[in-house]
Amino acid sequence: MTNHSPSLTPTASTEAAGSLSGASSGALSAGSPIRVLIAEDETHLGTILEQFLTARGFTVRIVRDGRAALELLRTEAFDVALLDVVMPEVDGLEVLRLVREEPLPPEIIVITGNGTIETAIAALKLGAYDFLSKPYRMAEIEALVRRAWEKRMLARDNALLRSRLDRTAKVPTFETQFAPLMAVMSMVTKVAPSSSPVLITGESGTGKDLVARLLHAHGTHPAGPFIDINCAALSESRLELELFGVEKGAFPGADQRKLGLFELAAGGTLYLDNVGDLDLKLQGKLLRALETGSFFRVGGTQQVAVNVRVVASTTRDLSRMVQAQTFRDDLLHRINTIRIALPPLRDRVTDVPLLARHFLADVAPSASLVLSDDAVAALERYRWPGNVRELRNVMERAALLATDDTVRAGDLPLGTDVGAAARPTPAHVMSLGDLEKRHIHEVLERTNWHQGRAAEMLGISPKTLYRKIREYGFARPGGRV
Repeated sequence: MTNHSPSLTPTASTEAAGSLSGASSGALSAGSPIRVLIAEDETHLGTILEQFLTARGFTVRIVRDGRAALELLRTEAFDVALLDVVMPEVDGLEVLRLVREEPLPPEIIVITGNGTIETAIAALKLGAYDFLSKPYRMAEIEALVRRAWEKRMLARDNALLRSRLDRTAKVPTFETQFAPLMAVMSMVTKVAPSSSPVLITGESGTGKDLVARLLHAHGTHPAGPFIDINCAALSESRLELELFGVEKGAFPGADQRKLGLFELAAGGTLYLDNVGDLDLKLQGKLLRALETGSFFRVGGTQQVAVNVRVVASTTRDLSRMVQAQTFRDDLLHRINTIRIALPPLRDRVTDVPLLARHFLADVAPSASLVLSDDAVAALERYRWPGNVRELRNVMERAALLATDDTVRAGDLPLGTDVGAAARPTPAHVMSLGDLEKRHIHEVLERTNWHQGRAAEMLGISPKTLYRKIREYGFARPGGRV
């Protein structure tokens, strides 16, 4: 800087020189370098700092005045910016103020050679990550940049999560005219504002996920995150990491701290699907988290306190599991504060035509499809082992195969005799897996094996469709998968 003497100490110079000669030890992977902007008008100091950070594996740009720093920060993406306070054109604090108004700005470390308490407070109030006075050690700069980058990564992940939540923020509805279920839905609305845990029971496909989302949408923090996890889909060790997070260095490969779903759900709802599949060890850790409102990350010693509403669901009889000593009695009492039991679709036949028409309108909004009388009769006769989920799959297929604006019994892949000689009898009811396999294959054929269009029609990602194709052993005409 022109208004004070150079502040690079012999210690810092020695560190820089040593790092430049053998910098590979702590360098970042070339695939994901941290992007750093240095705004420093003192030529010698700026150059040494640039060379040091570059040698440590960072991607570095350097400018010599505040206006150039501001322009570059607005046109290029940086993770961390090092701003000197006193610079030509625009000072560092003004650059900080203007950059913090940008969406998802970089983390900013303010550096000054004549630092005062007032300057430090001003920088922090404007949103600086930290404040550093000269002289400083190069290792101190590197540590600060890395910590600032970690904070920015968390902010980015949270922004992505918020964006995903906003895209799915439409309040769900539960379609029913079955009086007992309407009473259950009335109870859902009443208990939603409570912070008490809720246990939702019912067969697979009865709408437990939908009820969990309704509880969140009508709760006291509907704008908060809704985080769900299927406890049956992950191994015990993976599930513990996903739920509670992990500290850096907890085990080989844990090279950075990872937040768990409990922390990500803070201020909102954590939905534990298939809670009966939790291992006994994890049940104990979950119980402690519910009782104390806090937990330890894997490998951590610092207690993490969270405010989160837990909703659990199960298809299993947890009371019998308690008797068999495969589920903790105290955990059952804890999550069973409020219980919501959903009936199977076969017990609410009056809802079948209502739901069928609702799904038709949902999957083919522009087709104006109607159900014929024989289709309604066939739907009402069927036992629906896959419940509402199966009904939706059936209506998706019917919407694809209907030859005009009417869905007839012959368009329905049901395991019941609806008059066609070739249709399966109740003794040969298709499993839900077989139904899915047939449905996916028919959609692929209908789209001439255009996997992008097929995935869109099926309502799944192309990656999931590719996995299903491999799983079911499908081969497109010509023998290629």
